[in-house]
Amino acid sequence: MLTFEQKTAIIESFPELTKKDVSLKRVNYHFEDSLYDKKAVIYHLHPNGNGFVFVGDIKKYNADNKGMVNIREVTEDELHQMITDSIGILSEEEQFDEEEVVEEQVWKNGDGQELKLIHEDTLWNIYYTHNLEESYESFDEAEEYLLSEGFELLTK
Repeated sequence: MLTFEQKTAIIESFPELTKKDVSLKRVNYHFEDSLYDKKAVIYHLHPNGNGFVFVGDIKKYNADNKGMVNIREVTEDELHQMITDSIGILSEEEQFDEEEVVEEQVWKNGDGQELKLIHEDTLWNIYYTHNLEESYESFDEAEEYLLSEGFELLTK
């Protein structure tokens, strides 16, 4: 396990990050040039070595529902790559694969109920008739919800 000092040295090798002291001897490191409201790349790094890196929804990481990965047991290379990836997602406009750019989908369950999944602005909204039922920040989250509720895709 890397020490607090080793982790700090790796983090501070990224000149685009700004150190912010928080409570209980913990520190955050912000990417001030983020294109999003989210700026914290490193969250609550503690002298005991515990802390988190924001990696969003990058599939190669096992992130929590806030897009954070615990860095207590990471290697130097892993920490460096996580920070690089985090800065990358915070500094690039959101890109969608052609397959993901969907305007509207119709989903149906075994009882014949239909829901519409519509991409509006930055959200994926699920409608029952004209009523908004749920909103999600990503297509994957919306799709997961629909599948878990027993709905299947009818149209693309």
